[in-house]
Amino acid sequence: MKMGILGAGQIAGVMANTVRLLNENGHPEVELYAVGARDLSRAQAFAKAHGVHKAFGSYEEMLSDPDLDLVYIATPHSHHYRHTKLCADHGKHILCEKSFTVSARQAEDAIRYARSKGVLVTEAIWTRYQPMRRIIRETLDAGLIGEPRLLTANLGYFITGNHRIVVPELAGGALLDVGVYTLNFAEMVFGRPDAIHGLCTKNENGVDLTDSITMTWQDGRVANLTAAANAVSDRYGVIYGTKGYMMVENINNPQGLRVYDADNRLIHSLDCPPQLTGYEYEVLETVDSIQKGLTECPSMPHAETVHMMEQMDHLRAQMGLRYPCEEID
Repeated sequence: MKMGILGAGQIAGVMANTVRLLNENGHPEVELYAVGARDLSRAQAFAKAHGVHKAFGSYEEMLSDPDLDLVYIATPHSHHYRHTKLCADHGKHILCEKSFTVSARQAEDAIRYARSKGVLVTEAIWTRYQPMRRIIRETLDAGLIGEPRLLTANLGYFITGNHRIVVPELAGGALLDVGVYTLNFAEMVFGRPDAIHGLCTKNENGVDLTDSITMTWQDGRVANLTAAANAVSDRYGVIYGTKGYMMVENINNPQGLRVYDADNRLIHSLDCPPQLTGYEYEVLETVDSIQKGLTECPSMPHAETVHMMEQMDHLRAQMGLRYPCEEID
């Protein structure tokens, strides 16, 4: 299956490296075929650096290639909605980087449009596809910490030097970029909450730089989440139960877990299975789902993508965050 990358930034480079490593490790089912950028010289430089077969100076030109099967969208959040529909217009399957769009309305419309064109579309939030998701669940189900009652998770990077992070025109801010991981972590552990509340601090452009989020469940469970675009955090997720607690290292790409009893003694630990980059799982599941004739991936169904966008819509309403690119067409 021939993959093209729409966009030639840093995250596009990670995906290119992932496909190369997949091929080197016995996975010929996906081939890095093309890259499209806003100008030809940038696409050519990317293609040379990553061994891509074809370089295109516009997205439309790349999408018009009849040999292209699958597109990885690696543009800013603000462009995901339009680029998803553009790929669907050309009959290309779509793996779209998180956050999927900037609003639930956009997500619903883009998914509906892709389905009408008969193509698969899925959100590339890698933690949903990784085996650590299953390992964390199995460890909790084993009852080592008793009944889980409280969860904390944080994710913060100092990334305000990146222009797309600090301006509303590109749907910048902490929430869509890093806060989305804390929300997904909490719901992968506890399921959908009954209520969600958020506060933030903003920069001079009205973009959120820090987020504080509380999720509650009617049975008394609570998740406290923090996200930041202006500070480095330890990235831990901790699940507290009636008999002990579990610490998950790096909720952005879980590298292992440690379980402690009520006396703070380490009683169990597991490391993450060996990875290529961590992105390989979403690529392989996307290709497999396309080959099976599916229009969504089991690890991140469309309903979950829309739900996560709804959660962030609720938070943005509470925080007073708006983007100029929220319209649908």
